[in-house]
Amino acid sequence: MGSVVVDRKGTIVEAGSLQDSVLAGLYGHVPGRILVRLLASPAVSVLAGAFLDSRLSRALIPWFIRSHSIDMTDYERREYGSYNDFFTRRLAPGARRLDSCPSALVSPCDGRLTVYPVDNQCEFTIKHTRYTVQSLLRDYRLAAGYAGGYVWVFRLCVEDYHRYIYVDNGRASEPVRIPGVLHTVNPVANDHFPVYKENTREYCVIRSEHFGRLLQMEVGAMLVGEIRNHERGRQVRRGWEKGRFAFGGSTVILMTEKGAALPDGDILENSRFGLETKVRLGERVGGRPRG
Repeated sequence: MGSVVVDRKGTIVEAGSLQDSVLAGLYGHVPGRILVRLLASPAVSVLAGAFLDSRLSRALIPWFIRSHSIDMTDYERREYGSYNDFFTRRLAPGARRLDSCPSALVSPCDGRLTVYPVDNQCEFTIKHTRYTVQSLLRDYRLAAGYAGGYVWVFRLCVEDYHRYIYVDNGRASEPVRIPGVLHTVNPVANDHFPVYKENTREYCVIRSEHFGRLLQMEVGAMLVGEIRNHERGRQVRRGWEKGRFAFGGSTVILMTEKGAALPDGDILENSRFGLETKVRLGERVGGRPRG
């Protein structure tokens, strides 16, 4: 079964797409998983990226817009030099609203959100796969600080806006990059591979103004999934663009400490039932607990 995505009112907006079916076929059989291992290799992504950065790739743009019913009025009007130039297109002014309430934790991107509680052993479960925070971060001491908190997983599909923002004001650490492969981040892959501890990823820790020691991570995905973060210095602001992904479905992960932030009720309930919640960049997804 493919992923089921609901909006903030609980209405199903996505269920069992063609992409889900294709990926289920690949990951569900041994020959497919062998092919997946090849497609997930960085070398294949380098070759794919070279083509998608070329002027020849512009021919794909009209087809992609039609096949994914993308509303281009949300984006800047301009000519694109390549498919990746189009893929990393910018929003038009006013296309998204940033919630500026200090107590609101906002979404860093457009995507499909699921939240996972972290237990006292610093472990959490995505579908049937058990993860440790340490395996995700490769830093035992840092991981221990997130026991009792939440992991917020924002999954982007290829049709989504692929730029992302900082979610609060604060002082950011130097980025940490962990090289890896590039599996799809579609939920079907997680049944067969521990995607979030195998894929290439990059994170920083933000000593945030409103949510304690907040970790923000970007995870690359199949066929390029390149992470391109900006160099902004250590002081960051809510709503500043943090970076962008090149072609491929990708993921942004937030980690919050115990008691620092609580997911909104609908998102928490949807996550308990294995549903993803469709959210937009800048909208509230949680907040500081009362009291």
